[in-house]
Amino acid sequence: MLQNLDIIALVLALPVFIAADLPLAGYAAAAGAWIVGRIVMEVADRRRREALRNRNRTAALGVTAFATMGRVWILAGAILLVGLLGDREDGLAAAVLGAVLVTFHLLAQFADHVFHPETSGGLR
Repeated sequence: MLQNLDIIALVLALPVFIAADLPLAGYAAAAGAWIVGRIVMEVADRRRREALRNRNRTAALGVTAFATMGRVWILAGAILLVGLLGDREDGLAAAVLGAVLVTFHLLAQFADHVFHPETSGGLR
């Protein structure tokens, strides 16, 4: 459950966006980018584990770094695009939601490492 804390926050944010009459374009941009980023990280995590099984730590680190930076650029690009193509409020809503999702993701990683240090691996 800890690994999906960011997805739970994403799902719970939708009713907040609707109730507060916040821009749904901002929600859609941040949510779509976040989900694409999660998929990228899952694929990278599989490749990282495979590289570690082959005792190739350099490749494992490279895959992790590339995927992490890619995820950041995907989210930043979505925020920028929705802000430029839509209203500034769309971009602001996407940026705030992105910050919330990153915070929940980092909290989940921290909690997973604290409660399950033997299985967390430190790289996710």
